[in-house]
Amino acid sequence: MKTCAFTGHRPQNLPFGFNEEDERCIDLKKTLREQIINLIENEGVTHFISGMAIGVDMYAAEIVLGLKASYPGITLESAIPCESQAAKWSEALRDRYFDIASKCDKETLIQTHYSPDCMDKRNRYMVDHADVLIAVWDGSPSGTGKTVRYAHQQGKSVTVIDPVSLDVAQE
Repeated sequence: MKTCAFTGHRPQNLPFGFNEEDERCIDLKKTLREQIINLIENEGVTHFISGMAIGVDMYAAEIVLGLKASYPGITLESAIPCESQAAKWSEALRDRYFDIASKCDKETLIQTHYSPDCMDKRNRYMVDHADVLIAVWDGSPSGTGKTVRYAHQQGKSVTVIDPVSLDVAQE
């Protein structure tokens, strides 16, 4: 079984912010979907891990869930950094989060309580359990950047999608 994990910026760090109706967001999701399909069809990836954060993590999880009809062999795992991950989110985002979580094939809770490093622990877990990483990353220093660096250190293949240009680079 080959596994792909996702990492990427939160909406406030994307060019379109929280507006998922923006053409740039729609195009980013299309690019993400194309990369996921490529991994399924050409690389034999069947398992996907989402960190379930607002933004790219949730987009990727929703795309994988949507592809299950066409690719019934694929599975989705949620990697939850702590039980309270969604506690301070808006009701709409919490509903979306729990809807995705309820459809996952596996849930991995990294730790029960929040700690300053729980997101890093979640990211390391995802990289450690993946063969490839898809990162929506603009190259800036961030949690996403840290995760990409860790994946490189672990010798993992990384596909970087630039959230502005939508250029795709294999690293």
